[in-house]
Amino acid sequence: MLEFPETHNIADQLRIHTTGKIVSSVLPPTKINKFCWFNGDPADYNNLLTGMTVKSADGFGIYVELVFEGNKKLCFNDGINVRLVLKEAIPKNYQLVICFEDGYALVFTVAMYGGIYLHDGSYDNEYYIKSKNAISPFSEDFDEYFRKTLSESKQTMSVKAFLATEQRFPGIGNGVLQDILFCSNIHPKRKIATLEENEKDMLFKSIHSVLKNMTEHGGRDTEKDLFGKAGGYKTMMSKNSVSCCCPVCKGEITKEAYLGGSVYYCARCQRLE
Repeated sequence: MLEFPETHNIADQLRIHTTGKIVSSVLPPTKINKFCWFNGDPADYNNLLTGMTVKSADGFGIYVELVFEGNKKLCFNDGINVRLVLKEAIPKNYQLVICFEDGYALVFTVAMYGGIYLHDGSYDNEYYIKSKNAISPFSEDFDEYFRKTLSESKQTMSVKAFLATEQRFPGIGNGVLQDILFCSNIHPKRKIATLEENEKDMLFKSIHSVLKNMTEHGGRDTEKDLFGKAGGYKTMMSKNSVSCCCPVCKGEITKEAYLGGSVYYCARCQRLE
């Protein structure tokens, strides 16, 4: 699933490898997937994009957005996979394909659920707007926003719920929060009210440092980039490491279902009490 490191990395790759390319055709879904949503009829995307040049790409929150001439934009969110391939390597099944005049194509598929939206800059969607307007964890304003949001949130809420629900921090989801909490020595089920001031400070610092590390290494090793290659950041708490021991205390890593997803933690380093 696309989270902060992946949206930024894939947007960078799209800028490098697709800027200046001219669309030759757009292919609609080979098979309708009720969990993949479009803005309008994807069959119309061919007429709207053919002949258009890619101008840029941007990554924010849970979205990556391709910018074409004529102020046309194609954004896709956290459940969508995109790959740049030669036309002869286009797979049998897909949700959308953008073919370019130089023989390459962008192939869009859906993992579990996601959206692919062609718009003119006026896309009125709550999640899109929140992602677009979100304060980046790398911004100087993030410290104030983080602490204000923490103090104003329901204090009986768990730290996982605080970070990964209600789009308080678009791009921080159930994936990246695992290592953020591990580096903070905070259990995902800890209630906000139980956090000491030094733990709040550590959580803030870990958000910045972990996301920076993930982004600089091209995303997490649990996710794939524009060319299908796994990210270079080796996750400490994830499906890739659950069979290993804790990198700090060498204890067992626990996997547990919580709040609609799995959490991974070290019970020694991240005590619940």
